[in-house]
Amino acid sequence: MVINNSNGACSKPKLYIVIPCYNEEQVLPITSDLFLKKLNELISQGKISDESRILFVNDGSSDGTWKLIKGYSEANVHFIGISLSRNRGHQNALLAGLLEAMEFCDITISIDCDGQDDINAMDEMIEKYSQGYEVVYGVRSKRADDSFLKKFSAESYYKMLDTVGGVEVIYNHADYRLISKKVLREFANFHEVNLFLRGLIPLVGFPSTVVYYERHGRMAGKSHYPLSKMLALAFDGITSLTIKPIRIIIGFGSLVTFISFLGIVWAVIGFFNGSTVAGWASLICLICFFGGANMLALGIIGEYVGKSYIEVKARPRYIISERTYTETVSEPDS
Repeated sequence: MVINNSNGACSKPKLYIVIPCYNEEQVLPITSDLFLKKLNELISQGKISDESRILFVNDGSSDGTWKLIKGYSEANVHFIGISLSRNRGHQNALLAGLLEAMEFCDITISIDCDGQDDINAMDEMIEKYSQGYEVVYGVRSKRADDSFLKKFSAESYYKMLDTVGGVEVIYNHADYRLISKKVLREFANFHEVNLFLRGLIPLVGFPSTVVYYERHGRMAGKSHYPLSKMLALAFDGITSLTIKPIRIIIGFGSLVTFISFLGIVWAVIGFFNGSTVAGWASLICLICFFGGANMLALGIIGEYVGKSYIEVKARPRYIISERTYTETVSEPDS
């Protein structure tokens, strides 16, 4: 497969595999060899350039992850790495890697370092890119290894996004995807601090398709994405990309107002008819219901106000404190 670069000549595309890492010293020695083997295989098959790289992004790890990354970079030219100044979360770490790679490559493939995503799907992703697709999403074909709770919550989440509306996501897609340099350049114009890449990437547009693969369990170590973080990411995905929840509140408030008006009419009629009876239980139920509804509505509105406050500050989404290379490494052909 070849692409046309800026001077009109044809060359194999430079691929950067972007891998966020947070406290992954147990699994990295296993998966780093697998990533390198896959990269060399793609190079030997003539699908990508020998200047392709594996870019590890150390997300402020507190263990020996960064030491391992530096060691790999010294041992093999195809390994490079950047380290963030502190832990910024998976989405920011992935963003840092993608924008860093954008200056040096033709295509990126983002993947987690735990070995759960099938790296052989990269072959089909690159093939789809050669067919003219600028974004290729890796989609899980099944969730056989997931617990009932995780499977149910994940499927419910995607259905909720579809119901709420305004959030375009690919069903059963996480952050395993191919993105071309053209798309990354346009994506760099998105300056949101509250990141939900699964929803933002489709907003950029350009021709896209999917590749299906099976996802397996971690090869070593433990997951750094417990239920609490998954729920937080899910909520961010909704509130960062759509104001539909506020519109739902407006609709709900209008309905409650209408019902309340009917209740007032009923109470006034009852008063003049002399048929009113003091109802303690019904009063308490109404107070509890409307009090809870008000708190929920205020909480959702407060979430949007808080996000607006953070966005207005425009603080850096990440800070790169160290690189295993100079910033002129693997410059694109002129």
